[in-house]
Amino acid sequence: MTDAGTSAGHIDTGKPHSARMYDYYLGGKDNYPVDAEAAEQVISLFPAARELARTNRLFMHRASRLLAGRGVRQFLDIGTGIPTEPNLHQIVQETVPQARVVYADNDPIVLRHAQALLHSTPEGKTAYVHGDVREPGKIIAAARDTLDFTQPIALSLVALLHLVGDEDEPARIVRELVEPLPSGSYLTLSHATGDFDPETWERVVEVYRKGGTAAQVRSHAEFSAFFTGLELVEPGVVLAARWHPELGEPGGGEEMPLYVAVGRKP
Repeated sequence: MTDAGTSAGHIDTGKPHSARMYDYYLGGKDNYPVDAEAAEQVISLFPAARELARTNRLFMHRASRLLAGRGVRQFLDIGTGIPTEPNLHQIVQETVPQARVVYADNDPIVLRHAQALLHSTPEGKTAYVHGDVREPGKIIAAARDTLDFTQPIALSLVALLHLVGDEDEPARIVRELVEPLPSGSYLTLSHATGDFDPETWERVVEVYRKGGTAAQVRSHAEFSAFFTGLELVEPGVVLAARWHPELGEPGGGEEMPLYVAVGRKP
């Protein structure tokens, strides 16, 4: 297992964590009663929460599959979450066996399960960095141990930025992550939105914020702004179900309030 030198720390079971809540939505077992309680509060407000998590996961599969098909051989996935197969490296190494993948997350329980993320093909390589997206420089520095920053890299921030409040300057974070990537690299994002039901999403955000997570949904325009300076891959910024459904597994076709897009660095 590769760790960037940051210790796992203490797992706080006294307050919910977004990664463990996401695990609960997906039907996983790596969560605690406090996570399940918060997740059930969200489900009571937004009954499609489980389907939203699944839709997001399927988008990650499709986007990774498309970029691997375009010949991208290096991936940096920040906000990895608790391992749920197939993981990103399993998707891309089906197409590009020599692909290198670096995962990063800040939840100690993800670090404890990181071995599941490291079963690479013999030709490829995977690594895990225990780090926080709010410190992008540290993640990039650790990723350099595995990835070649002279060759294109696909940066994935899937279902992550809606867990970063404006107070932490998400636009700056994205800029600082994209800036060191070479020309021909890609940025993959997905993000929950309150555009279609703002009152419900205000209440969902409040559940996360009460648990200590600076959640914040954003509009189509706010989400699109993260791609400033990048060339959007068709069909641009759309709801997840509309983004290359032909590349996906069966299901996940229902439209959810989740904007997605992939951009290329010129």
